[in-house]
Amino acid sequence: MKNFLLFCLFFLGLGWALVSFPGLANQGEFDSLILDFRDDIPITKISQEIADIAEKYHHTPQLNSIFSVEDHVYIVEGDKKVLEQIRRSPIQKDTEYIEPNYQYHALEVPNDPQYSKQWNFRSINIESAWDETKGKDIVVAVIDTGVSKVPDLKLTQFVAGYNFVNDTKDAIDDNGHGTHVAGTVAQSTNNGYGVAGIAYEASIMPLKVLSASGGGTVADIAEAIKFAADNGADVINMSLGGGGSSKLMEEAINYAYNKGVVIVAAAGNSGENASGYPARYPKVISVSATDASGEKAAYSNYGAGVDIAAPGGSETATILQNTIDPTTGESIFLGAMGTSMASPHVAGVAALIKASGISEPSAVLDVLKKSSRKVTEDPLNYFGAGHLDAGAAVKLALQGQITFRDFFRWLRDNGYLNPRFWIDGGAVALVPKILMVVGSYLLAWALRVYFPFSWSLNSGLIFGSSGLFFLQGLYVFDLPQWPFRLAGSSLAELGNVVMGTSSLNPIFASVLIPLILIALLSGHQTWKWFAIGSCLGVAVCLGISAVIDPAVWGLGAGTMARSFLGANALLCVALGYLASKDQ
Repeated sequence: MKNFLLFCLFFLGLGWALVSFPGLANQGEFDSLILDFRDDIPITKISQEIADIAEKYHHTPQLNSIFSVEDHVYIVEGDKKVLEQIRRSPIQKDTEYIEPNYQYHALEVPNDPQYSKQWNFRSINIESAWDETKGKDIVVAVIDTGVSKVPDLKLTQFVAGYNFVNDTKDAIDDNGHGTHVAGTVAQSTNNGYGVAGIAYEASIMPLKVLSASGGGTVADIAEAIKFAADNGADVINMSLGGGGSSKLMEEAINYAYNKGVVIVAAAGNSGENASGYPARYPKVISVSATDASGEKAAYSNYGAGVDIAAPGGSETATILQNTIDPTTGESIFLGAMGTSMASPHVAGVAALIKASGISEPSAVLDVLKKSSRKVTEDPLNYFGAGHLDAGAAVKLALQGQITFRDFFRWLRDNGYLNPRFWIDGGAVALVPKILMVVGSYLLAWALRVYFPFSWSLNSGLIFGSSGLFFLQGLYVFDLPQWPFRLAGSSLAELGNVVMGTSSLNPIFASVLIPLILIALLSGHQTWKWFAIGSCLGVAVCLGISAVIDPAVWGLGAGTMARSFLGANALLCVALGYLASKDQ
């Protein structure tokens, strides 16, 4: 009894918590509803139901267009309240679905004033990816000339890095290359300033391995790779390269890969028919560069080792990011080109894929390749798997996963996040149902018929008073609703499910069914208590219905109905009490 009361209090508290949580019930814009009638419903019946809706809601459903005739798709003006009411009316049995006619808009673009100049972001379909994720909680290590916190990186999150050139913790950029690369990955975005970044909610780990002149050693780069792997990096970008294979670097790459780090590198800018190092290593994603037209950039390496292509720019269309002027150290917006600019595009999208739940490096590469835009004729492997597509990559990464965002949308779209949906009777009248459940237990206790640890009595009290009422409010697309209604109904409400009406059936909402249960089960020691619990539960259900909602089929909703329900409630109490004393 005590545990059940605590459960009821928790349920009520949850409802009021939702009331105080701002904005949840007001997302998703629509002012009309979609009614998709089943193909097997005669047009005469559809016409009658349309007339019923018009009469009740003062808006007549109309075919969406001339193409909707065969599909029976109608549109009717209505808000969430109307949606909830129609979904729970008899009409829902004749429809495939009833849903909001949502208003969609062009995908939101960042408010960064120079975003319009970032042709490269639109060419990788980044805005579609941003609709799902921005790379939150992912760390991207930028192994380069260091990273300076220029104004358009002010809001970007940073984690501790290292300067392997000077052996200090300060990885400030003195060249500009690394800062430009970091900007492509995670430039501060929607800050009303400058340009945007791909995974702008990700964190940057600055690792300086190249000097002010742009040169660095294999030993420093290998150490930086292992540092990144040991300090929480999810993705490594290396917009650097050269000739010559190194066992030390390959060991570092394998070490990081085995720790789950995705490693991305530039294919090289010498126009050769082979990817350079470190991009050439098997466990590194090698990125070639394209220009604004999608063709291979003239400078880009291609052929053996190239995994995917991304925008690298050209002399007429560069990649714009905020970086530093190496001569003065001042912040500038600089357009650059090269596979160095292409690589961070892939690293940024890899961060979005990881943020979408794909963790293993091989799986991330698989997503990148499968989601890329294929080039049908590419005999020299200019583009690897194809052109990078951020939107398709994130969509593929999320495919088959039930994400919190999906679950939230389902809750929101069906009204479950609106406390009024529950409390004012949109799905079920929550307060009366709670009163019915609690009241049945209190009645059992008052009559001294409570049987400790009796699952049969507890089941009877629930079945008789409320049923699993919360199931009545569930609406799962493409599933029949009657099982939810049946399981969510009390004994007195079972007739409503059969008749498809909100008025209580006088046969079920009476002492008759409890009497039959008592007669059938009284000889069985365990099931007898189920029958007794059902009697008491029905008594409370009828008593509260008599006060709050006395509608009874054939008796109306006035004095006759109240008297009928009240009298049968008393008879149920007497029946349950007598049966409990008949040992």
